This record gives sequence, structure tokens and C-alpha cells, in this order.
Amino acid sequence: MAKSTPVVVGGIAVGLILFLLLPTALKWIAIIAVIGVPVAGYLMLDPSQRRRLREQRRRRRIGP
Repeated sequence: MAKSTPVVVGGIAVGLILFLLLPTALKWIAIIAVIGVPVAGYLMLDPSQRRRLREQRRRRRIGP
């Protein structure tokens, strides 16, 4: 198991609990924030940084 797996599982558990406890308006705000923050971060990168990020993803898919 990867080192980040327990963190991901814990994050999902906390997210589900909060989703059940929060009112409807806050649920939508949370969903938009979870999607919007990474998208905004990606859009703030320079074209050269985006290219480097795509290359890293491509290398990761190919394998060792």
C-alpha cells in the first residue's frame, strides 16, 4: 500500500461525514471548492509549467 493511501481514505471518510452533516447550500459550496481549487491552480501555471506537468504525467504512465 502506498504511503498516501491512508490519507486518501481518511479524506474520503471525512468528506462523506461532512457531506451528510452539512446543509444543502454548504454542500454545493464544498463541491465547487473541491473541484475549483485544483482547476484554478492549473490555470495559473505558465504554458511551460503546464508542459512540464504533462510530461511528468506521461512519464508516470509509462512505468519504471
